[in-house]
Amino acid sequence: MERVTTVVFDLDGTLLNTLDDLADSTNHALERFGFPRRTLDEVRRFVGNGVRKLMERAVPDGASNPEFEAVFDCFKRHYVTHCMVKTDLYPGIPELLERLKAAGYKLGIVSNKLQGGVDELYAHYFRSTVQVAVGEREGVRRKPAPDMVELALEELGAAKEEAVYVGDSDVDVATAAAAGLPCISVLWGFRDRDFLLRHGASCFAETPEEVFGILQSGTFFREKGR
Repeated sequence: MERVTTVVFDLDGTLLNTLDDLADSTNHALERFGFPRRTLDEVRRFVGNGVRKLMERAVPDGASNPEFEAVFDCFKRHYVTHCMVKTDLYPGIPELLERLKAAGYKLGIVSNKLQGGVDELYAHYFRSTVQVAVGEREGVRRKPAPDMVELALEELGAAKEEAVYVGDSDVDVATAAAAGLPCISVLWGFRDRDFLLRHGASCFAETPEEVFGILQSGTFFREKGR
């Protein structure tokens, strides 16, 4: 590939540890309707395909439950106003983003989180380093469809031939493939190496510093089979 000029990041599990707030909003909604709570590990397994799928997995009988839409609406209203209570950047992420910005990279975020939640988090954590943040919105298919990545690249004025995707999940591996981008899978997020290997991941970073090194290597893992 050509020299990398653009990096598109997943959000949850890659840049931000959002698991506790997602779990708290999930359990808030479940308890309001008399359903059993979910553990943190259960919520960890449920995330990755957007908040609707999270709640389909958390609510007994999923979307077929007659109260599902009301529970989901309760979750959304709670999460939009409680999405930064326990959420924080992973160690090393602020330094990584600053280094990438200083090195001239174009930076974008794509997330299956609702756009309102993405906007709140972007304004608080990323406005000074990241140019574009795309969340779930009308007319744009959620990951693993390539739409969000393609929209981010369009808004960044970047060609996919010069872009790399960075994420922590199987959904991210599939999203990168659908968009035609190489993928760096990070190991500090919601999925482990063995799980990611089973879902097609081939390039791994154990620390944010390693992400920078891989990007700086130029024509890196696609050719070298890293």
